[in-house]
Amino acid sequence: MLQSWRQACLKVFKRHQTFLPQPCHGGSWRTFFCSAVSLAAQKRDIRMKDYPCEVIRNFSIIAHIDHGKSTLADRLLELTGTITKQEKGLNQQVLDKLKVERERGITVKAQTASMFHDKNGARYLLNLIDTPGHVDFSWEVARSLAACQGALLLVDASQGVQAQSISVFHVAKEKGLTIIPVLNKIDLPAAQPEVVAQQMQSTFGIDPSDVIKVSAKTGKGVEQVLHAIIERIPPPVGDPADPLKAFLFDSSYDRYRGVISLMSIQSGVLRKGDKIASCFTRKKYEVTELGIMHPEEVPTDCLRPGQVGFVACSMKESSEAHIGDTFHRVGHPVDPMPGFKPAKAMVYAGVYPVDSSDFLKLEESIKRLSLTDRSVEVTRETSSALGQGCRLGFLGTLHMDVFRQRLEDEYNADVIITAPTVPYKVLHRDGKTSIVSNPTDFPEPADFASGGRAKAVQEPIVKASIIVPEKYFSAMMELVFEHRGTDLDWQPLDVAGEASGDGRVLMHAILPLAEIVTDFFDKLKSRSSGFASFDYEDAGYQTSDMRKMTFLLNGKPVDALALIVHADKADAIGRQWVEKLFKVIPRQLFEIPIQAALGGKIIARRTLSAMRADVTAGLYGGHYERKLRHLQNQKESKRKMKRVGRVDLPQEAFFDLLSK
Repeated sequence: MLQSWRQACLKVFKRHQTFLPQPCHGGSWRTFFCSAVSLAAQKRDIRMKDYPCEVIRNFSIIAHIDHGKSTLADRLLELTGTITKQEKGLNQQVLDKLKVERERGITVKAQTASMFHDKNGARYLLNLIDTPGHVDFSWEVARSLAACQGALLLVDASQGVQAQSISVFHVAKEKGLTIIPVLNKIDLPAAQPEVVAQQMQSTFGIDPSDVIKVSAKTGKGVEQVLHAIIERIPPPVGDPADPLKAFLFDSSYDRYRGVISLMSIQSGVLRKGDKIASCFTRKKYEVTELGIMHPEEVPTDCLRPGQVGFVACSMKESSEAHIGDTFHRVGHPVDPMPGFKPAKAMVYAGVYPVDSSDFLKLEESIKRLSLTDRSVEVTRETSSALGQGCRLGFLGTLHMDVFRQRLEDEYNADVIITAPTVPYKVLHRDGKTSIVSNPTDFPEPADFASGGRAKAVQEPIVKASIIVPEKYFSAMMELVFEHRGTDLDWQPLDVAGEASGDGRVLMHAILPLAEIVTDFFDKLKSRSSGFASFDYEDAGYQTSDMRKMTFLLNGKPVDALALIVHADKADAIGRQWVEKLFKVIPRQLFEIPIQAALGGKIIARRTLSAMRADVTAGLYGGHYERKLRHLQNQKESKRKMKRVGRVDLPQEAFFDLLSK
């Protein structure tokens, strides 16, 4: 029986042997896979002790969104042999591993890759961190730069210096990083490398002769970038004989291995089996696996000073991996390194399942997804109209939209997201202060009257930076003032007498955060024909006249539709939302008044007429009072229905209303 089974297996194998790779040596069929094994062994056979600090360069790529960071990373990976160059087409977004990143063409999660490059007889270890470019993910950029000694400042040669370019430049300078300026997309017909180099000199004080001009798409000039990384960026400093000190700057979650931490070794040597402890939580762990990202995980024997790699240590809860934490060997404590400012949620929204019976599945999906995105705040909440759901805090509206898309793509979740709100600070008369992000918890107008518990409300504000061509300057001023902007100032950004003749202006203004989380960015792009760029940073709180707006259907409030609005815009917003409700609410057998209210004051109203049956259709004669009696009975019945009837806003109506 056993012999016949073995012969049958050999027969099937030999039938398909012609489609397999050729043997490496000899003709034995047992070695047909040795080419793949030898390639994997070649990647794994990395002796980390051969790479002291002198041959290590840790750097990041920083830029405004869509300036070509991921494309440049692809070319660097190809040039160093980390990935193979395709015969047809190009490697695109190799480090962008999420589906949403590939669909939208943006980087959402910072990714690390280790590369090896030979120069002047020495073999260098280059640790690259590709960072996001959108302002919503600036926390990712700040974390990534903490593990680097240098950064490539990438600027599009056709678009020039933009708002996020200035922001990330100052973040890198504050951390003391060496900046290598790089001009990308010089192959485009609209590229103006000389003009943009002058812009970089006037904005950043960079010598135009230090700017490297490249085309990441074609690979032109990328080799100069590699040489500049080795020559200009200083090596990290660390002694392997000192006690172990490891800096945790990022983490992810694996369902089988638990939390995978990305660490930068500051001193000492970390090996598999070592017992390590956290300076923040005081918990102890045993290292079960460690290695480098090349660009996927490649296990190594150890991690030494200056090196960046992944560490798996059976950490089960993602909350234990505190970003900015310092790890040391058990029994050998060290002074912790300065950490990061914790991620501060700027936008809050309620997330509810379309089918209320799917809440537990949705909650589990949100928990799993938040393990890979540590900046999301999650709390439970309940709505009388939408049922059970979660209140989530995001870094911005794009972050919220990306999180929603990941829920739909990775967990097949059908969700309803309420209108985004920002955290308000309520000052109470007893001296206490509370943060309110849910409109249902906002104080009523009566609470602000004399004798009430609330004294004032402060709303979050941001310092906004807008770069726009001069011909759109007046339109941008109008837009800023329409959204309650203050302290507006501006300065010319481009050098005088440039060839284009169309200079650009850098505008600074103080804007309420609530004004920019809705449609501000869309209006900015529309009024500037797509040429304006926008960036903002937190600027604290200021006292403002904010009101809670509720919507009533047949006299009963719908808590899921409550809004917090400024008193000056309450009437316009109330009428706008009442019109939206009028279009999406299905008609009933009785008329429905749709009202927007500020406390006890109704500021907008529409009445949805009732569906009416023709009760006199079957009457063909008799006195006219007979028809009047039927009509009067119908009128009384509808009045009774209106008094006791309840309007249940269907989930489809919520979805149509909140998705517009």
